[in-house]
Amino acid sequence: MRGSDGKPVPDAVVTVYPGGQPTKGPIKFDWPYRVAQQNIQFTPFVLIAPAGAEVSFPNLDKVRHHVYSFSAGNKFELKLYGREENRTVRMPAVGVAAIGCNIHDQMVGFIKVVDTQYAAKSDASGKAVIRGAPDGAVVVKVWHPYLRAPKNEKTLPLAALKGAVAQDVAIDLRAPAMTH
Repeated sequence: MRGSDGKPVPDAVVTVYPGGQPTKGPIKFDWPYRVAQQNIQFTPFVLIAPAGAEVSFPNLDKVRHHVYSFSAGNKFELKLYGREENRTVRMPAVGVAAIGCNIHDQMVGFIKVVDTQYAAKSDASGKAVIRGAPDGAVVVKVWHPYLRAPKNEKTLPLAALKGAVAQDVAIDLRAPAMTH
């Protein structure tokens, strides 16, 4: 995943839908469904979680945070809570929960709530690896909070998988909105 400037793009979410369909049955990823508040920021900046997952929001800072999302289907509010306290929120709806802190406007994060077990986030080098997707027709999408596209997502021109497939993707990002 590269930006139009050729630089690697981390935190882009790639989803693969075999036959264009969501995964039937429960989805489990091997990373924690967790967004910590640390150094007055959300870590990770982007989390992938399956629809229905419980996501924890531990506060690792010395200050209190008031975490919220106004995103349709995944609205929540965690009133002020302090260091080493934890709160959990269920993410019922497929889509994106943009999260913020009522006290620290510079804190921004995103939870990409998915309905496919084939999902991965690009790393610092811009690579996202999805394992185990079956051969055959697929719909592949890329989402990034600053992607210039409707709902920050675009469908890739990859129509089928056969064995291991690597694809270089260039995406056009807009500058993040600065809230100061």
